[in-house]
Amino acid sequence: MNTITIPAELVELLDDAALTLNELARCGRVTPEWVHTHVEAGVLQPVQGAGSAEWRFASATLTRVRRIAHLEAAFDADPQLAALTTDLMEEVARLRRQLAQLR
Repeated sequence: MNTITIPAELVELLDDAALTLNELARCGRVTPEWVHTHVEAGVLQPVQGAGSAEWRFASATLTRVRRIAHLEAAFDADPQLAALTTDLMEEVARLRRQLAQLR
């Protein structure tokens, strides 16, 4: 049986499940400390929870985590620059979807 790998940027999450800190870290292939640091820096935002033990993240945050982690590793980008680049990538994708709908 062949395994098909789909890049994270091509996957649209259909389920809006809330992920815990540990689930987000595990699925995003980062540590919980990495997620915590990026929340404190304002790069990631939990959708609910007052403290890190209660944080819940939208499932779409998983794609964001993977993009930011990749940019930091591949280009030695600081978290703020990686987040800005990710914001721009997400905006371009949104605009392309909007343009496709207009056609």
